[in-house]
Amino acid sequence: MAESQNNNIPELSLISYKNLVADLENLANEIGKTLINYKETVSVAESVSAGLLQLTFSQAKDASKFFEGGITVYTLKQKVMHLNVDENEATKFDCVSAHIAETMALNVSKMFRSQWSVAVTGYATPVPESDQKLFAFFSITYNGKVVRTEKLDLHPTTPSVNAQLYYSEFILKCLRDEIIGQKGNNKTYYHKKILYEKLTTKK
Repeated sequence: MAESQNNNIPELSLISYKNLVADLENLANEIGKTLINYKETVSVAESVSAGLLQLTFSQAKDASKFFEGGITVYTLKQKVMHLNVDENEATKFDCVSAHIAETMALNVSKMFRSQWSVAVTGYATPVPESDQKLFAFFSITYNGKVVRTEKLDLHPTTPSVNAQLYYSEFILKCLRDEIIGQKGNNKTYYHKKILYEKLTTKK
C-alpha cells in the first residue's frame, strides 16, 4: 500500500522535533485566527500524514470555531468507501496521484460541509510502488473548487516520522497562503520548500 512502515527509523533530535511541532502549532493558530475572522471552516482528509494535520488543528486556540473535523483513510478500500476515489485509478497509481488528492479534498469538504479542505496522500518511506522515491501529493479546495495541488519530494533516506512532519508543515504553509490570497490581503507571504536533509549525521 502507499504508506509503508519502517521499524528501523532514527529518532528526531529533540531540538528539531520541538521546532517542527512549534511551527505546526503557530501555523494552525494563524490559520484558525484568520478563518474565525471570516467565519469559515476547514476539514481534512489524510493518508500519509495519518492524522497529524487533524491533531495539529485540534490543538489550536478555539479549534472548534474553525476546524470541522477530518478523516484518516490509510488504505485503498477506505479511500474508495469514504471519499469516492475511483477504485481502478487508485489501483493503477497505488492511491498516490494529484487527481486522487483532489478527489479526497473535494469530497471531505462535502462530508464536513466546510468552505476549505485539505487532503494528502503519498509515501512516508520509499517502497517498490514509489520506485524507491519519497513523495506526496496534496490538494487544497475552497468552496468546492480546487485552488492548489502540488507534489512534494523528499530525500529517500528521510525517516518516516520526519517525512510526515515535513509534509504537514509545508501543507499548512500553503493553506495559510491560499486563505490570505483568497481574502485579498495585500501582504505577500513568501514560502520556500524546506531543504530536506537527514537530521542525524553519520560519523
